[in-house]
Amino acid sequence: MSFFEDGEETAQRSASAGAPEQGAAPPRRPRPRRPQRSGRPLPADQHTLMVRRRVAAGAAVVALIVIVLIINGCLKSQRVQSLKDYNHNVGVIATESDEQVSAPLFSTLSGASGKSALNVEEQVDQLRIEAQNLANRADGLSVPGEMASAQRNFTLAMNLREEGLTKIAGQLPSALGANGKQAITYIAGAMQTFLASDVLYSQRVAPLIQQELAGAGVSGVSTAASSFLPNLGWLEPNTVSARITGQSASSSQPPVTGNHGSALKGTSVGSNTLESEPTLNHITGGSSPTFTVMVENSGEFPETNVKVTVTVTAGGKQFKASHAIEKTEPGKTVSVDIPVAGVPLGVASKIETYIEGVPGENDLENNKGTYLAVFEQ
Repeated sequence: MSFFEDGEETAQRSASAGAPEQGAAPPRRPRPRRPQRSGRPLPADQHTLMVRRRVAAGAAVVALIVIVLIINGCLKSQRVQSLKDYNHNVGVIATESDEQVSAPLFSTLSGASGKSALNVEEQVDQLRIEAQNLANRADGLSVPGEMASAQRNFTLAMNLREEGLTKIAGQLPSALGANGKQAITYIAGAMQTFLASDVLYSQRVAPLIQQELAGAGVSGVSTAASSFLPNLGWLEPNTVSARITGQSASSSQPPVTGNHGSALKGTSVGSNTLESEPTLNHITGGSSPTFTVMVENSGEFPETNVKVTVTVTAGGKQFKASHAIEKTEPGKTVSVDIPVAGVPLGVASKIETYIEGVPGENDLENNKGTYLAVFEQ
């Protein structure tokens, strides 16, 4: 009996345990566990995203490298082209100097005695202006950094050519006169500047340009040659005399005996006595000043037809006027008024006063004066 009772009691406890009481809350279900990520592969969509990101990053790096290579290539190409352009521009100026200045200059000088002296002087002065323009063009070139040394030598060569022409133009009136031996010698000396310019161009300018072109990998590009002085005969006074006047210097008349000469005692404009360079003189009165030049006969004999010239260089142009003093007496000073028209105002100017040498005069150093000035209204 106890066996059956025990079974009934067990069944009752189980039934009572399984049947919830009235009003009691239902039992909670256990929450499912989240899967652990460590040590497990990513889902397929996340893996694809990571691969795409890596591919995109790689493509960006490649694109950046390509862009850098393209930029470097463009810069190198631009650098090479600038070197070629400079070489071309130098050649153009040098060729124009030979063809448009040198050739007509020596053609004009040769046999100048058979031409009008005034015409010869004007032609040479125009060529001097052209040489000055070419020197300015050379100075204004766009110069790559590698060509800086070549450029310094090139501008110096072109300036030497302008300087030589300026000296020759100043001596031509005397050289074409009756007693031009000293002027002829001076012109022969001025020819040395042309020779110096040729040496600079052939030994420095052209080789330095070729050196930089080769360094940049440029081949097959030549630099134009330039030779301003046609031959070395122009360095000899006798040859220069024969070519310009038609007779050698040795066959000219013997020098006048005794002490002959003139001396510049001063130059003034109105009440302003000009101070020699480097003093800057301020000259009022407009663009057509009249220069008063004081000339002393420093020799022992009277002189006739003493020519005095005033040249004003301003704004890249020359303004020149001359006057001949009929007669000067030994130890006496005379003044001559020389008006010069068209001088630009407000521009730094160079004034040169020159007394032409008289027959028998050996020292011309005291015959000239140089002044700096600004002309104002």
